[in-house]
Amino acid sequence: MNVEFRECDFFDLWIWLEFDTVPSNLEQQYIEEVLNSWFFLGKLGGFNAENLQVQDTGLDISYMSYDSSQIDSSLTSLMHNMADLEFQGTWARCWFDLGTTDAIALDVLINALHQFSTEYVAIETLWIGGENADWPIPGHRRPNYLETNTDY
Repeated sequence: MNVEFRECDFFDLWIWLEFDTVPSNLEQQYIEEVLNSWFFLGKLGGFNAENLQVQDTGLDISYMSYDSSQIDSSLTSLMHNMADLEFQGTWARCWFDLGTTDAIALDVLINALHQFSTEYVAIETLWIGGENADWPIPGHRRPNYLETNTDY
């Protein structure tokens, strides 16, 4: 699976997946589950790089002393919004407002999609950010149903 980064705006980010073949309905459901799960963890603040106590401790975590107050003292790291996953031929795309989540979220997604591509559905390329000339984004970059009405 190739990974390409394009123009990235955490508050207005499209993620594109190109597959070797057109994914079946069941494969589409699997992909949707991966992205929904990733987003849900982000919505709950799971990708907070200021609180990586276990990772920072190393391999020997037996009897580790975990400081719960560190979570409360760190800045919040929350994803804000996700649009519906869309499919067109061998392409899939989804729009995200990653909010204040930390960039570690993208590493986790890349790792998960790499393994997913190996085990379940072959992903040719993962594009993070930017636009796709093969499947233009209509009008504004974010999906229409997420636009707020400013005609008060």
